[in-house]
Amino acid sequence: MTPDDSSAPAPEYRRGPVLLRRDQIPTTTSDQRLLSGAQGASWLHDDPWRVMRIQSEFVEGFGALAEVGPAVSVFGSARVTPDDPYYALAQDVARGLVEAGYAVMTGGGPGIMEAANKGASEANGLSVGLGIELPFEQGMNQWVDLGVNFRYFFARKTMFVKYSEGFVVLPGGFGTFDELFEALTLVQTHKVTGFPIVLLGADYWTGLLTWLRDTVHARGMIGAADVDLMQVAGSAQEAVDIVVRRGAELRAQEQAAARATERDQRAAASAGDRRAREERAAGDGAGDPHADDALTDGGW
Repeated sequence: MTPDDSSAPAPEYRRGPVLLRRDQIPTTTSDQRLLSGAQGASWLHDDPWRVMRIQSEFVEGFGALAEVGPAVSVFGSARVTPDDPYYALAQDVARGLVEAGYAVMTGGGPGIMEAANKGASEANGLSVGLGIELPFEQGMNQWVDLGVNFRYFFARKTMFVKYSEGFVVLPGGFGTFDELFEALTLVQTHKVTGFPIVLLGADYWTGLLTWLRDTVHARGMIGAADVDLMQVAGSAQEAVDIVVRRGAELRAQEQAAARATERDQRAAASAGDRRAREERAAGDGAGDPHADDALTDGGW
């Protein structure tokens, strides 16, 4: 076959479980249609069905990921190429996480996501990809062992937070920033347990951290402790060590809280039993007003 006879694969677009190609690819995403302004009264008929689709995404996601076990999400740019040092760094951190007993979750796309999935797969760990419907569909990378495609960003984000015990964030763009700051907000507001958030690639993140300290914190928009919710790692191994150490701390806290709750429950049960015995004893003595007289005169 000559070069003129060859043809590139047709672009692919995934809408939930549906695969579309060529003229079947829509011009708008599910999120765009959901969030667009209502046109007349048609939303009365369309939106109830969207609610059912949203519900189905949560059900499918929960079902697919329920048995993943301890996992860490790795975020980063889709634009990084395999010859980029950050690509190799993502592979290394994924291998380290697998060796530490974690599954690795990414957005399932190319770039750093692909590198992390590849590192996890080559280390014989579970490599998870949570894909999203986008106009420039990228498809799930070949290193994903367990993949789930979502129409809606908010459903996908819920899965990352629900099934991850930590986030490792490599250099990326707006999507990476979105995932990073959502995680920070959830930890800052105590909506989730204080899981570790690790920034990997200090040279990339230094400007952001400086701005947060010198501008955002200096003007009273955040507290000093809020910046410390992120930890910067200088190497893949350091990132893994931070995740493992924080995970051990959280498990120890959970176990201590469980033991304290058990002690409180036992103490409450013991106090309840004591009160019940006292009430029974008081009831026995107060049942017959002449009981003492009867004992004194022989019962007559």
